[in-house]
Amino acid sequence: MDALALEATGNKRVANGAVVPAPLPVQAQSKRKPAKKTKKAVVFFEVEILDAKTKDKLCFLDKVRHHSSFFTHFLKKICFLFVSDPQWYPARQSIRLDPKGKSLKDEDVLQHLPVGTTATFYFRDLGAQISWVTVFLTEYTGPLVIYLLFYFRVPFIYPPKYDFTTSKHWVVHLACMCHSFHYVKRLLETLFVHRFSHGTMPLRNIFKNCTYYWGFAAWMAYYINHPLYTPPIYGEQQIRIALIIFLFCQIGNFSIHIALRNLRPPGSKTRKIPYPTKNPFTWIFLLVSCPNYTYELGSWLGFTLMTQCLPVAFFTLVGFIQMTVWAKGKHRSYLKEFRDYPPLRSPILPFIL
Repeated sequence: MDALALEATGNKRVANGAVVPAPLPVQAQSKRKPAKKTKKAVVFFEVEILDAKTKDKLCFLDKVRHHSSFFTHFLKKICFLFVSDPQWYPARQSIRLDPKGKSLKDEDVLQHLPVGTTATFYFRDLGAQISWVTVFLTEYTGPLVIYLLFYFRVPFIYPPKYDFTTSKHWVVHLACMCHSFHYVKRLLETLFVHRFSHGTMPLRNIFKNCTYYWGFAAWMAYYINHPLYTPPIYGEQQIRIALIIFLFCQIGNFSIHIALRNLRPPGSKTRKIPYPTKNPFTWIFLLVSCPNYTYELGSWLGFTLMTQCLPVAFFTLVGFIQMTVWAKGKHRSYLKEFRDYPPLRSPILPFIL
């Protein structure tokens, strides 16, 4: 019975015939002192910047914190202060881990780079830079103006008797409206829609791009607006089908640009996987990584069918080859950056290319 009573009382015991509570454990009586927070050791880096060509030391930085954000942009500012040429502003600098490697991004963090506590970076001059907006505005304004010069048949283009005359074929006027609409759309998108991940490009690109766009615009416009131009062989039916294709693809191209714009907040360089939205023109994202190029190709195929002009067909072919190169590059970068990227997508043409 005594044993049963002791079990029933649990934490009580008998002393001199009286039941008294058992003393609490020493640890329960005394309050635990809060553990002291251990200070994390601060890791510092030693950073050396060398010229990628000559391997000369440009500058040396001591005690750089490992969590320094926008580290590459910081190095560019340091190089701008230390190098002797004041023209090496940050936009024309390339900071690399290897002399022949890829440029690091401005938003890279030091602790995420594959370097030790003593890190060596290489500096390369990218040459004079120009903003993407300036390049786009220049290369798109040219074709718009050049085509109109041929359309109005200003002097010194065709024989004098055709100066400031107009074509008798209505498809010529329709082609002028479509061509002008296309490049006005591009100019407005450059100003109000596009958000560029890179602020600048090499200055030499503007000459290459303008030669391409301006030269093809003059070549196409010369034959379409020529006094001896003949309309498409199948007449109005062919022209109307081509116009429907052109307008459909122009709307689709604009819809894709809006969808891509909404993926990137203003002032950021974040990249996300583009997905279809409620807009039916964006549903092609289910099958293609770069549908803006797909719609662009469709627009020029429609314009080729509308005008039935060989220079337009050649411009479409060259543009398709170039856009395919760009689309494959973007498709590879999507696959590399996002593990959950949709596997059914093709770069530019569904199930084909």
